[in-house]
Amino acid sequence: MNDKITNWTRSDDAMVETAIRRGATRRELLQMMLAGGAALSAGSLVLGRAGNAVAATPVSGGTLRAAGWSASTADTLDPAKASLSTDYVRCCSFYNRLAFLDKGGTPQMELAEAIETKDAKTWTVKLRKGVTFHDGKPLTADDVIFSLKRHLDPSVGSKVAKIAAQMTGFKAVDKQTVEITLASPNADLPTILSMHHFMIVADGTTDFSKGNGTGAFVREVFEPGVRSVGIKNKNYWKSGPNVDSFEYFAISDDSSRVNALLSGDIHLAATINPRSMRLVESQGAGFVLSKTTSGNYTNLNMRLDMEPGSKRDFVEGMKYLVNREQIVKSALRGLGEVGNDQPVSPANFYHNPDLKPRAFDPEKAKFHFEKAGMLGQSIPVVASDAANSAVDMAMIIQASAAEIGLKLDVQRVPADGYWDNYWLKAPVHFGNINPRPTPDILFSLLYSSEAPWNESQYKSEKFDKMLIEARGSLDQERRKAIYNEMQVMVASEAGTIIPAYISNVDAITAKLKGLEANPLGGQMGYAFAEYVWLEA
Repeated sequence: MNDKITNWTRSDDAMVETAIRRGATRRELLQMMLAGGAALSAGSLVLGRAGNAVAATPVSGGTLRAAGWSASTADTLDPAKASLSTDYVRCCSFYNRLAFLDKGGTPQMELAEAIETKDAKTWTVKLRKGVTFHDGKPLTADDVIFSLKRHLDPSVGSKVAKIAAQMTGFKAVDKQTVEITLASPNADLPTILSMHHFMIVADGTTDFSKGNGTGAFVREVFEPGVRSVGIKNKNYWKSGPNVDSFEYFAISDDSSRVNALLSGDIHLAATINPRSMRLVESQGAGFVLSKTTSGNYTNLNMRLDMEPGSKRDFVEGMKYLVNREQIVKSALRGLGEVGNDQPVSPANFYHNPDLKPRAFDPEKAKFHFEKAGMLGQSIPVVASDAANSAVDMAMIIQASAAEIGLKLDVQRVPADGYWDNYWLKAPVHFGNINPRPTPDILFSLLYSSEAPWNESQYKSEKFDKMLIEARGSLDQERRKAIYNEMQVMVASEAGTIIPAYISNVDAITAKLKGLEANPLGGQMGYAFAEYVWLEA
């Protein structure tokens, strides 16, 4: 048998590296490589190469302290209700998922040993053995069924209830095997189960403030809107985490967050404003910028069911008024790609490259505003630092509006409470959407008629039917064609303007090691606490 590796790529190397970090056994790694086209005799060679890549030897010990940018008294350790990045970080540290997305965007197994199907409608999930919750309870099929069925209960208020609704049947085949039946075929199920909301909790849990999961850290402190502290899970089923404890809190003001990093109070300042980058870079080798472009965006939302968004010409005028290139250059300091007013980024396989961004055309904008009778009126636009670079974007749009006689009254409100009090509520306001791995998830969360985060209240029966059709198709090219058309519909019909896909920048101390990019967003897809370490 020769040592040739066929159809093996750098992304496959990345997959093996990620699996090693996740605690995969040698047998599991060899099975993974055989499936990818590696000859058995080449296994040691690949494992050695991957092992060397991982072996920037982690150091054990220390307290990791990090700051995000958003917090609320509604902060939660209930994965089903998580809505802020702060929630995601905490859920990733206290719980595990059945699967996770590696840095190449490929679903890998976590609490599940395998997630298999023959028809994309009936799925069999085989669980790992020997996994326990923080309270000592063994992980069983009942925990998985309870965790998934919760999303279907309206009283829970799950943020992914619309996505979970496709799961119509659950059966415990035995203590370590679950059968999931979907209403219709969906080949994306392993990717869906990789979302932060689908963390597995213990059967019957009602008090989520305890954070009783199977994850790397055991909750010691949780104060909503203030901070959380997790202690290393000494009975963790994987190797790790590397640090002894992990404290996480939010510093909403960008400058204050960066200064906390520079003064040594924290090891990571999440999602810093481009204006702060030069300050960090000027500090020399002691600090590092970690950049990720994975589909995160800040958007301007006009509710179509409220004035002025109920006037179609106002929405059209705003879309011509937004100078997307200037926003990338000035508001984002070049850290982004020009957007085309729909949420599927160029990094995604299903992105429609033929859908060109709306051209900046003040005269066309003026025509539509005159038609809508809006010139001379004052239009409130709610902006906040809670939505990354929203204030800078608002200033650019406001200046363009003033030149054609439209008065945009930019109302800058505090970051604290923004998501509870203004997002989804104000007639014209900014949002900030974290990366999602599939068009189905993005459209289900944000644009279907019953989407929980339907920011502009976009309603289209045709769109809803296309969403179901694409979800059930096993023909990749057919799915791509449907998703391409849906992107055109969102860009032309919805009341959302997505001027750019933002490159997320986390600022870290050079002592923090092991941080990698992930398609689910910055801070290593919000799961960094389990994998990083602190150099002495």
